[in-house]
Amino acid sequence: MLTRRFLLSFATAAALALPAAAQDRLSVVATTGMIADAARQVGGERVDVTALMGPGVDPHAYRQTRSDIVTTAQADLVFWNGLYLEAQLEPFLLELAAERAVVAVAEAIPSSQLIGSEDYEGRFDPHVWMNPNLWSRVVLATRDAMIAADPDNAETYTANAATHLEELAALAVYSQTVLASIPAEARVLVTAHDAFTYFGAAYGFEVMGIQGISTESEAGLNRISELVDTLVTRNIGAVFVETSVSDRNIRALIEGAAAQGHTVSIGGELFSDAMGAPGTYEGTYLGMIDHNVTTIARALGGQAPERGRIDELALN
Repeated sequence: MLTRRFLLSFATAAALALPAAAQDRLSVVATTGMIADAARQVGGERVDVTALMGPGVDPHAYRQTRSDIVTTAQADLVFWNGLYLEAQLEPFLLELAAERAVVAVAEAIPSSQLIGSEDYEGRFDPHVWMNPNLWSRVVLATRDAMIAADPDNAETYTANAATHLEELAALAVYSQTVLASIPAEARVLVTAHDAFTYFGAAYGFEVMGIQGISTESEAGLNRISELVDTLVTRNIGAVFVETSVSDRNIRALIEGAAAQGHTVSIGGELFSDAMGAPGTYEGTYLGMIDHNVTTIARALGGQAPERGRIDELALN
């Protein structure tokens, strides 16, 4: 039987045996699509980036495969979010750190800017990408790790990061502008799980998730009943599904409200723990957040262009 430790040792030895020409570009592995996108933006043509998790994949529950073990062990750099997002991967990644350069990029954010977790004592909410200003810290951590691994190309990584940080700043301004157009009493975001707390803190929203920070947490009948009562008493007319979480509990909310004579619709599908399909605008970090912000604003009575900040969103 092939053990994880054997695969790590084998893959590491194979990586060291590669000819120099094969190692001209940095080989980068990232756990989530958001982190992979940051690596591509910073690395440009100097890096080959592989994301372990694709569209619709839930990082809270993801477990490494044998091919993941080999791929990460052969990489020059491995980026993961940290903050207990990849809960099932954490032991593997900490073990890998003894052999390779493994960086928990979200843990570069000062703890004073992080939000505590009610689900896990002593830990923070890991969904930092929901605030572009916080995500800029991740971009900087990615840049610094690439410079450390490949100092000869530091100027390239620095310039690419600066360009991407300008794009993040423009996205943050757009987000603030269109979300501020939503009436204050309508700034209530009801979703499948608590992935939007940083979003709520940044833009003045009350966020209500059926499940906790992790999709592994159970959604009890009491929680669903409590949220149904909230929808009815506060006349909330829209809730949101997520691409990486089952819509079963959201459907239960809608049905529960209907049983009390209150109509609730689905305001749209949001990207929470994963981006859109590769090759699409929504398959980039900028497009993911643009989609979420635009969808929320339009569903809750705000003003936002149908195709988003730069007219690139797909029409549903």
